[in-house]
Amino acid sequence: MPEKLPSNAVVVQTALRELGAGGEIVVLPEKAPTAATAAAQLGCEVGAIANSLIFDADGAPLLVLTSGAHRVDVELIARTVGAAKVRRATPEFVRAATGQPIGGVAPVGHPAPVQTLVDNWLGKHEVVWAAGGHPLTVFPTTFEELVRITGGTAADVE
Repeated sequence: MPEKLPSNAVVVQTALRELGAGGEIVVLPEKAPTAATAAAQLGCEVGAIANSLIFDADGAPLLVLTSGAHRVDVELIARTVGAAKVRRATPEFVRAATGQPIGGVAPVGHPAPVQTLVDNWLGKHEVVWAAGGHPLTVFPTTFEELVRITGGTAADVE
């Protein structure tokens, strides 16, 4: 593991090892605020980027790992998880639920388990890139591994 990983990325890398995940954290040369900018830096399709979106589902955090090629249908995910109301979370809500900043939320390494949906569309890609706990970090994984390490549910989110 590189010595200069941001502290949140170290937490995520440790969680990945404990969960038996194969990917190593990669530090990007510059922030990737969108799936398109991440894909350009990694040399992959935008759909292979797993955007980590935290929603407030009736007051509880809900992580949706969606393909960078998709937009999340909040009414669909509300029905999927049985919530009366789902809305985008505030930065403070995201940090409290995950310990990580918006733009770098990893699928693992949170203070407590977060209910997770994994976009079925990610299964179309052999390698999927997910955030590593910091806006400059990502790691390679697979759709199947994301479902396993998050204890998530594969779902249509668009």
